[in-house]
Amino acid sequence: MTLSADRDGRHDDPSPSCPYLDDHTVPSTAYAAYAHMDALLTLQHPQTRAAAEPGFIIMSQVMELLFKLLHIEFAAARDQLSRDGVAEALWTLRRAVRVQQAALSSWDFFSAMTPGEFAEFRDVLGEASGFQSASYRRLEFLLGNKNPHMVKPHRGKHSSAAVQGQLQEPSLYDAVLGVLRRRGMAIVDEVFTRAADEPYEPHGSVEQAWREVYADPVRHHDLYLLGESLMDVAESFARWRYTHLTVVQRILGGKSGTGGTEGVPWLTRISEHRFFPELWSMRTSL
Repeated sequence: MTLSADRDGRHDDPSPSCPYLDDHTVPSTAYAAYAHMDALLTLQHPQTRAAAEPGFIIMSQVMELLFKLLHIEFAAARDQLSRDGVAEALWTLRRAVRVQQAALSSWDFFSAMTPGEFAEFRDVLGEASGFQSASYRRLEFLLGNKNPHMVKPHRGKHSSAAVQGQLQEPSLYDAVLGVLRRRGMAIVDEVFTRAADEPYEPHGSVEQAWREVYADPVRHHDLYLLGESLMDVAESFARWRYTHLTVVQRILGGKSGTGGTEGVPWLTRISEHRFFPELWSMRTSL
């Protein structure tokens, strides 16, 4: 920085031009106050001297914040589609996929942790497990992978009402199928009349609807773009799950997961699940 000189050759003090340098005038910068950064940065409390534990805590918190943002974006897209706002939803899903990419890259830190580094603080986790994440469970339910049994870990906890409520809400895919039907696709009634908390089961009429869209992408241009956006979401989620699996394998091998969870066997099974199943299956017959 260049300092100006006055007529006596003295340099001006730059401090008065920057109001944030005076600790006595404001308790925090506007930046910190707006996003509550001061509070956020006090939420990390390692319980050991392990070098990797602070990073484990911070990156776990980052993942939770990204889950929250994804929930906001996917819920917005669902509500836009319920009003037939396909163009709006496409833009929202575009943002959401970028957030998914950030969540996927978050595994890079965990994969850099050696088994020995994790073992230095694993015992202090006790019963804690990512399996207990209410934000993640709500995200699964919102996208359509509903399972009433998955509410059990949250019963009696602070997150119980939010998780149970998400189970009862329409999913993003429910809103998508509503758009297809209102556009004249012959999707049968039973697809829409199942109980809200029942797992979604693929149906031939939905597969045929997507096949019609993809057979004539010019005529069904916005629906075709919607299908591809949903595939971006589903593929990104599949990559996130698979990366989770490989990171756990790299750090724990065949050991049980934290909190006594199954670990690798459970992650292997869930990594095979695909959101929006008919968008995958109809590709075989195109």
